[in-house]
Amino acid sequence: MAILSSFAPLTILSLVLLVVGVIVSGAEARPRAFFVFGDSLVDSGNNNYLATTARADAPPYGIDYPPTHRPTGRFSNGYNIPDLISQRLGAESTLPYLSPELSGNKLLVGANFASAGIGILNDTGIQFVNVIRMYRQLHYFKEYQNRVRALIGASQAKSLVNKALVLITVGGNDFVNNYFLVPNSARSQQYPLPAYVKYLISEYQKLLKKLYDLGARRVLVTGTGPLGCVPSELAQRGRNGQCAPELQQAAALFNPQLEKMLLRLNRKIGKDIFIAANTGKTHNDFVSNPQQFGFFTSQVACCGQGPYNGLGLCTALSNLCTNREQYAFWDAFHPSEKANRLIVEEIMSGSKAYMNPMNLSTILALDANT
Repeated sequence: MAILSSFAPLTILSLVLLVVGVIVSGAEARPRAFFVFGDSLVDSGNNNYLATTARADAPPYGIDYPPTHRPTGRFSNGYNIPDLISQRLGAESTLPYLSPELSGNKLLVGANFASAGIGILNDTGIQFVNVIRMYRQLHYFKEYQNRVRALIGASQAKSLVNKALVLITVGGNDFVNNYFLVPNSARSQQYPLPAYVKYLISEYQKLLKKLYDLGARRVLVTGTGPLGCVPSELAQRGRNGQCAPELQQAAALFNPQLEKMLLRLNRKIGKDIFIAANTGKTHNDFVSNPQQFGFFTSQVACCGQGPYNGLGLCTALSNLCTNREQYAFWDAFHPSEKANRLIVEEIMSGSKAYMNPMNLSTILALDANT
């Protein structure tokens, strides 16, 4: 008995070290956290919990989303861009921040703060009333960090945020649902288009600086898509199937200025924090040559009504295509899951024309060594 007793402390210590080792190795094996900010292109269901008309919580949304094939709040027939990036990270999809399921260890996966209808500016999307504007998304991010500190401690929470990947997609609604929403809108009376774009870029820079101050250190920033070529604008503003020129001009002004602003911020900080994802170029590729990417059409939405299926909402009463793989657009505004996959392919491995200063594969390789 005495011999057994003398070995007991060593045995207990060994067991403790073994358990600690398992915990540490498990923490190291966990995929990096992922945070998502922005509008309906990346909303994974926050608006389901809000009293707003900007919702995707009814069929046929989610018709291809596994395993339920039911609507989730994503503005897609299936996966959206954040889902597909999460898969590349080897992680489960981030939950909407407003989801009651986001608690405990689920918090360590990250969170999606995006909300359909919002823009860079607070007055964008006012017709949707109760949505999570960008300043509120950033407030929720701060609140999220407090919750994680309570769960794993301050230093671990800081490390989780600093090492996380961040995606932000915002800006399109500032044109579609603000400047060009109605003829002679308040913003169009206030600014000519070039000055409005410059104003948006300056306001966006303030948001990105706040995101940096909140600990974000790897931030993918997407530009706008081909705003004048979405089915909604083809139906309302296009002529003979041509993209609406005013909205195309807006995108052509906005995207290069956004990229320049991001590179300036990086130079000022001294690190490649912000990555310009030229998703507009990817979109333009399959808008101009859909067959090359396996699409039958990049003009007609899979779900909708009216010319190009571009009028009104996608509902159970809408026209619905049978083969979603052949359509670049799911509804009047949003890409199909297949188009989202093509966009994420370019985010992962695109050249500098698509991802500046580097693509996500390079980021993941670099960060794995630090």
